[in-house]
Amino acid sequence: MRIDILTLFPEMFESPLNSSIIKRAKDKGLVEIVITNIRDFAENSYKKVDDKPYGGGAGMVMMAQPVFDCLEYVENLTKEKGRAVLLTPQGEKFGQRKAAEISKEKRLVLIAGRYEGFDERIRTGLGAEQISIGDYVLSGGELAAMVIVDAVVRLQPGVLGDEDSAKDDSFSDGLLEYPQYTRPESFRNMNVPDVLLSGNHGEIAKWRQEKSLERTKKNRPDLLD
Repeated sequence: MRIDILTLFPEMFESPLNSSIIKRAKDKGLVEIVITNIRDFAENSYKKVDDKPYGGGAGMVMMAQPVFDCLEYVENLTKEKGRAVLLTPQGEKFGQRKAAEISKEKRLVLIAGRYEGFDERIRTGLGAEQISIGDYVLSGGELAAMVIVDAVVRLQPGVLGDEDSAKDDSFSDGLLEYPQYTRPESFRNMNVPDVLLSGNHGEIAKWRQEKSLERTKKNRPDLLD
């Protein structure tokens, strides 16, 4: 899978994309991640990519021209144009199902905004899908891009050491994950449930399902709807 990220702040991605699971996926050749600076496509001599909003108001708005030109350049780098995603609070809320859907793409193009938002013509003219990672406002789309990259990369075949790891994650089946334990069996008078030490896989599976439902009902009852 190839992931392109269009941003005004490429340096923000240096550490997250070169650590842990994402780094291993890159080293194995399972994913390619390419960062492109939107500012490089500004036509003015000052590399200005934002301006005051028409009609007045606080803050600055990202100009359409640099974003359009940057996306068109990136899309033409390979035969596969890819699935373009605009990261905006006004988009569809990102979740595990969307991550699983996107993970099947051969190429993904993430466009990270800044300032007070995009010129509306970016939203309507690019034809890109719009995604939000939650009902809150960030300083820019870079952190949202990192979240999506991490969620999608770990679902690529061969990335995780145990292929069943992703299947057991919270939200993979619509529920929160069941409780997990490791050594020692007893810690500060808190003990591992006997069923997990029994070796009875049927009873363990049943216990995990019950606990998953119990935890979801308590912490995220909305998921049960």
